[in-house]
Amino acid sequence: MYLKQKQMIVGVALVVFLLLISVKGQSICNVSLPDLMTCKPAVTPPNPTPPSQQCCSVLSHADLPCLCSYKNSPLLPSLGIDPKLALQLPAKCNLPHPPNC
Repeated sequence: MYLKQKQMIVGVALVVFLLLISVKGQSICNVSLPDLMTCKPAVTPPNPTPPSQQCCSVLSHADLPCLCSYKNSPLLPSLGIDPKLALQLPAKCNLPHPPNC
């Protein structure tokens, strides 16, 4: 049983890794995935850092209502991103917070 669980975890990790590689050139909500990853230190528990100027610049060009649609995505926690911390970024960057987010 343990071997099956281990194989499943490795398989899921491989799929996530392949998805990340395939979408590297893709953009999400008007922002490239590598640019969005500049914000990862600010949304990764347990000790998130304040958002960098680069992160805030990236968010200022993003479609924030579009990004809100990802707040309940199961992919975020699998990437080490805390959705609650992500929702705090617009305020920390002095950007308008999208309504209904």
